[in-house]
Amino acid sequence: MATVTATGELRGGRRLRDWLGDRILIFVTAGASLVALGLIAFIAYKILRGAHLALSTFGISFIWGTAWDTNKNVFGALPGLYGTAVTSLMALLIATPLAIAIALFLSELAPSGIRLVVGSLVEMLAAIPTVVLGLWGILVLGPFLADHVEPWLHSTLGFIPLFGGQPGASGIFVAGVILAIMAVPIIASVCRELFVTVPPEQEEAALALGATRWEMVRGVVLASSRPGIAAAVILGLGRALGEAIAVTQVIGAAWGVKWSLFVPGDTLASRIAGQYQGAVSKLQISSLFYLAAILLVIGVVTNLAAQLIVRRFAYARPGGS
Repeated sequence: MATVTATGELRGGRRLRDWLGDRILIFVTAGASLVALGLIAFIAYKILRGAHLALSTFGISFIWGTAWDTNKNVFGALPGLYGTAVTSLMALLIATPLAIAIALFLSELAPSGIRLVVGSLVEMLAAIPTVVLGLWGILVLGPFLADHVEPWLHSTLGFIPLFGGQPGASGIFVAGVILAIMAVPIIASVCRELFVTVPPEQEEAALALGATRWEMVRGVVLASSRPGIAAAVILGLGRALGEAIAVTQVIGAAWGVKWSLFVPGDTLASRIAGQYQGAVSKLQISSLFYLAAILLVIGVVTNLAAQLIVRRFAYARPGGS
């Protein structure tokens, strides 16, 4: 009888602790989710409130306006949108294949000693402060591109408007390369983790059936990791869209839409970072908030697009539901 009573008390106490633990877990996790949603809503509210004056003054035409004249209080966002789109796309075009190649080397080809060293160095690249990368871009990368890479691109592909113009140590091209360097460790780290989780049985089965290593990588590793690769690329895109300090240091701060990648330009983030502290009128400050609102919308749309892409790839995979 004493044993039965003790067992019943133990079970009753355990059920009570489990019940309390479940309720605390639900409360904490739901609270964290609500805090995150509330923070996003508060940020959006403050940005839209700050942009109210520019919204009422320029309306939707602010998006395709090209002027930024502080003397006449005339502002427009199109050059910043153009610079943001071009530098981000250029960063992805450079960073994505490079990052995937790094991830494949570290997960499939590199010896364990080299894998540890190279993997750590690639991840440490993400820890470098952006202002340091910007200074390196001014002192080293910009002059190198202006003296060697841009002249070669101009002489080889100068018939394309993107590679026309006079090479320079600052401009859209340099900013795109800086953003690519910043996006590489993010994409490479995520892709490496994806490639490591591919079941080795599938890789060995492909090799046993006579596939070459490249055919195995293409048909097994890359094919099974497509949703994650898409998500990693979107993460890299988000890094490129929102970077301000390093881009401000190397892009040249010229407000205009020009086809050449070698000329100075500007992005939404760099214009906000470069002019907010020195704004001379309330309308200029509100216009900068308007730029921030546009950047916020782009970020939300990008993340929604990433979710759609991942789900589409997931449904396309065998056994997807």
